[in-house]
Amino acid sequence: MASELWTCHLGTVEYREAAALQERLRERVIAGALPPLLLLLEHPPVYTLGRRSEPADLPFGPDFWRARGIDVVETRRGGKLTYHGPGQLTGYPIMPAPDIPAFVRAMEAALVAALAQEGVEARGRDHEGPELTGVWVEDRKIASIGVHRARGVSTHGFAINVDNDVEPFHQVTACGLPGVRMTSLALETGRSSCLPCFRKRVAYAFAEAHGLRQRIVGAARLEPAQAPVPA
Repeated sequence: MASELWTCHLGTVEYREAAALQERLRERVIAGALPPLLLLLEHPPVYTLGRRSEPADLPFGPDFWRARGIDVVETRRGGKLTYHGPGQLTGYPIMPAPDIPAFVRAMEAALVAALAQEGVEARGRDHEGPELTGVWVEDRKIASIGVHRARGVSTHGFAINVDNDVEPFHQVTACGLPGVRMTSLALETGRSSCLPCFRKRVAYAFAEAHGLRQRIVGAARLEPAQAPVPA
């Protein structure tokens, strides 16, 4: 089982619910009850603030954005503010990560490989400085990365723009980079992109980057059913 990467497609999940799920699953991975995991999902519109976020990254404050249908959540991951929304592929690897820089580079390499299969030439830039971590197409950012590690096991991960609206990025200071230009697979190719098809490419490339054999599992395999409460 240790040589497998269990990949689970969860559909659309509210951000706080997904964060709580990751913590529960991390405990099971640490305990050896589960192999390395990769959760693939989408979120309703939400700005998430990483550990290095600053108040100026989110103009007008949380209430302003919540009134406009975009939630705001503080997180434990590294990095700064980013946006999640429908049409964006979010991936949460829950797995041993003894070397965080190498872990991030492998994540970038997997996304670059998946994009190449779509005809988009991209590159990782974490080596240029932490503020440039992620995946870029020329000077346009297409994927954000931020992880959290506890007791040697990761949570959080990556978000790659597939067919989502990128304008919410441009209304804030995304990734701590004023004026950063965000892009998506759809914008780069000029065609509507199939998220389920691209999700398969990303999952395969991620498993390859870690030398693991992918095994697709349902959500029911991840957490044991709750035992009935005695009457």
